[in-house]
Amino acid sequence: MPSLAGVLGGALTAEKPPARARLFIALDLPEEPRRALAAWRDRALADCQDLRPVPLDALHITLVFLGNRLEQEVETVVEHGLRAEVADLPAPVLVPTEVVPIPRRRPRLFALDLADGDGGAQAVHAAVSRALTAASLYEPERRPFWPHLTLARVRGTRRRSPPGRDVPALRAAPPPAAPLICDRVTLYRSHLSPHGARYEPLARTRLRTAMAD
Repeated sequence: MPSLAGVLGGALTAEKPPARARLFIALDLPEEPRRALAAWRDRALADCQDLRPVPLDALHITLVFLGNRLEQEVETVVEHGLRAEVADLPAPVLVPTEVVPIPRRRPRLFALDLADGDGGAQAVHAAVSRALTAASLYEPERRPFWPHLTLARVRGTRRRSPPGRDVPALRAAPPPAAPLICDRVTLYRSHLSPHGARYEPLARTRLRTAMAD
């Protein structure tokens, strides 16, 4: 008969670690402007092989990245990050400006800068960050918040080479200039795979708009 210590030891060895989820909170774009931006991007990169356009559902503005959190913490993240301080804020109005290589010398991605004229996106970011930090769910980043959309990533080993014709291709035609009224804040779960990330919306809240007022 096996010893009690052996049985308990086997049980502990077989016990699975707590399930975790890779989480972030983002501002969502209105659907029609988002599709217009994706169409503009795809036309610009039609003949470019060095860049991989991000999927349509990845065109969002990340507010805070929470990393791998315990699944049991998701409801607490929703309570603090979406409902407590955020829902009564006005929806940011952002304006596309220019394409920016990141980093500039040897880019790994290209992003669309978004002008936050009245500071609305900054206010939403600050409220979400403050609420999650107070709940010990987030540690603020040192770098300042930058409203932007990731448009495309450099493929594989080509990151080591200076950017080629992809830069002028993205900059040749200006992006749609219509202001983006971002009235939804969403908690996403990121599922990673060799084929790229898939983003699953877990919870969402709406911000105030002029029409709602």
